[in-house]
Amino acid sequence: MNIVCLDLEGVLVPEIWIAFSKESGIDELKRTTRDEPDYDKLMKWRLGILKDHGLGLKQIRETIEKIDPLPGAKEFLDELRSITQTIIISDTFDQFAAPLMKKLGWPTLFCNTLEVGDDGTITGYKMRCPQSKLTTVKALQSIGFDTIAAGDSFNDLAMIQAGKAGFLFRTTDSIKAEYKHISAYEDYSDLLEAIRAVL
Repeated sequence: MNIVCLDLEGVLVPEIWIAFSKESGIDELKRTTRDEPDYDKLMKWRLGILKDHGLGLKQIRETIEKIDPLPGAKEFLDELRSITQTIIISDTFDQFAAPLMKKLGWPTLFCNTLEVGDDGTITGYKMRCPQSKLTTVKALQSIGFDTIAAGDSFNDLAMIQAGKAGFLFRTTDSIKAEYKHISAYEDYSDLLEAIRAVL
């Protein structure tokens, strides 16, 4: 039995931190997992910037409420879910994701959790499990699923390469150059066709 595992940000919705960077005027927050392979290092750096600027969950959620799925993303996801089991595996957080999941039709999402103080300050975060994307794919495989994965960033590469098939979607030129053996697509129709071909 097949199951498709999709990344969220950059694949189905815009990057939350880039949107918040534009909204807040803090240019450093544009850095994402496309730029920094070490997620723990990236998040600690982000939280330090938020603290320095006195920003918390409220301000980020106000930005997220304004974010819409990428054009064609919901239609792609609806079609994909009509032909095979599909889950989204993301390094985002419960507190960020709900408005986006509503706009995508409430697909299944596995993600992480923020630690938030009474005043709304983000004090830390809790990863669902170590190497969450790869660990989840391996767990799915252990209960009889063949996994097919697609993502755009460094933190997607392990799950993309661990399964029956894997694809890059709207990734960077540098990742495409380094991982030439992974098929890369720019359009949802092409990605859907590639997934259909391996189901």
